[in-house]
Amino acid sequence: MWEIQASTFLAVNLLMLTLSLAIDFLLGEPPTKIHPTVWMGKLITFLEGKLKGNYSSKYEKVNGVFLALISTTLFGFLCHSILYICSHIHLFLFLVVGAFLLKSTFAVRSMWEHSTPIAKTLNNGNLPYARKLVSRIVSRNTEKLDREHLISATVESVAESIVDGFTSPLFYFSIFGVVGAFVYRVVNTLDSMVGYKSERYIRFGWFSAKLDSLANFIPARITAYLMVVAAWISGLNWKNALKVLRRDRFKTESINAGWPMSVVAGALNVQLEKLGVYILGEKGEELSVKHIYLALSIMRTTMILYVFLFIVPIMFLMEGFKVF
Repeated sequence: MWEIQASTFLAVNLLMLTLSLAIDFLLGEPPTKIHPTVWMGKLITFLEGKLKGNYSSKYEKVNGVFLALISTTLFGFLCHSILYICSHIHLFLFLVVGAFLLKSTFAVRSMWEHSTPIAKTLNNGNLPYARKLVSRIVSRNTEKLDREHLISATVESVAESIVDGFTSPLFYFSIFGVVGAFVYRVVNTLDSMVGYKSERYIRFGWFSAKLDSLANFIPARITAYLMVVAAWISGLNWKNALKVLRRDRFKTESINAGWPMSVVAGALNVQLEKLGVYILGEKGEELSVKHIYLALSIMRTTMILYVFLFIVPIMFLMEGFKVF
């Protein structure tokens, strides 16, 4: 029987982090049938059908709280149980399974795979197909967006995904292990499914939306300032990135999304706009396909900085902490 000892816990988690990053880089997302996030979505849909109904606004809010608590508790317990069993069978099994579960909480390669086809399609002048591709990564209606606003939407999505697609899950991994990252992914999935300010979800999804905002609060701010450093390393306008961050970070509906997006707008000397909602940055350079690639470059550099300057040091500080 194998059991993870406190003395080896840090080394195992560092290996697990490295392996999960390698899996993402080499293989990308797991097949849909076994992707934990897909199963999270199925559970949320099932629970929504059971909990949401013709209730008064008060009961819809209460049931929305139950939705979030049941979902996070169930998947947190499931993740914990799987890792606990694996840790008592063999260290290698614990490492591999843990790396797979951790990788399922973040997506780096996926953002490249979604963004670069948009850039190539725009280069070819195929706006109708570009609109279709952009609609897969943003929630706004893309049917009437022109070339400039399609590029803006893509750059914004890349910037925002740095937080909810990478730095936030790893933030919770560094403190609470794989279970922390897994629970974060449930919270983020809840927000993406029921956290809309629409008539359908304004009451039922309020708690999920608030929970997601709270979960991303610290990572978004750490990430934004690291992105300024990444802009400096990349030879971009880091001074303007810092200026726009300080001025425009609260212009978005989300209390967190404006932080990484305003940094990118400033670093690239462009104006990012969601029609009728917000404008970030100033009209310096005209938005072009190159800005999508530059945003991806900032994303990559930020992720490297985040792992080595923040995640690894936190893991050293948390040495000996176990959630099993």
